[in-house]
Amino acid sequence: MNQISPAPTTEKFPRPGWFSRLGGSILFYTRLPLPFGWVPSFEGIAVFAPVVGLGLATGLGGVDWACGQLGMPEFTRSAVVIALWMWLTGGLHLDGAMDTADGLAVMEPERRLAVMADSRAGAFGVMAAIAILGLKTLALAELSSGRAWVLAAALVWGRWGQVVAIARYPYLRPEGKGALHREHLRSPQDWLLGLALGVGLHGAWLWLYPTQYRLVAVSLVAGLLLSIALGAWFNRRLGGHTGDTYGATVEWTETLLLCLATLAG
Repeated sequence: MNQISPAPTTEKFPRPGWFSRLGGSILFYTRLPLPFGWVPSFEGIAVFAPVVGLGLATGLGGVDWACGQLGMPEFTRSAVVIALWMWLTGGLHLDGAMDTADGLAVMEPERRLAVMADSRAGAFGVMAAIAILGLKTLALAELSSGRAWVLAAALVWGRWGQVVAIARYPYLRPEGKGALHREHLRSPQDWLLGLALGVGLHGAWLWLYPTQYRLVAVSLVAGLLLSIALGAWFNRRLGGHTGDTYGATVEWTETLLLCLATLAG
């Protein structure tokens, strides 16, 4: 069993302040611009990925509610939410899930990283994208209650799974976007922040809507288990992680959590 160990660091100076890193996290993980005067930093931004996920979920939940108030059918508004979700993230994690699917489809393990680095989408990558988007849309459409809360849970736990993978497993490429995350992550405090956010989210959900306790329980357990298990599974298949597998961890955690939530919602 791999243990969560401190990420290596070569920092000569303290990390920038949390406000600058939060701005860098918003720019890195979304298409959203920063207000004038907000100077971002991209060192140590992974810790704020679950926070950015919660912010995205707040906006998506608002759009979902507004579409419902206008009388839009649940399936159509679910498709609108998923499309907006993909646009706001720039397809960053979905692209990683596609590249990972293409790499894992290769029978020769030594060729997998090279295939994943190829920017061209292969057949398995396209199929993975169709499965992810289709399952997300169908699962969200099936939820008759707690839609906004399940959205928030999916976005938070998916990104927390990425933080755990960064902290727990080796990075397989000497360069790349993911290497920056690994270099500047501080363990355990950085992954504990996302864990506290996820648990606190479900605590608030249960307090406000106690009759949805079954859905809260399923979401909490599924979020915890999926975010840890998927990172472990990719590590087992590849011997470590890349930026692509970080994205795949996010996408599949979100997708499977939404699907499991339909069991109680």
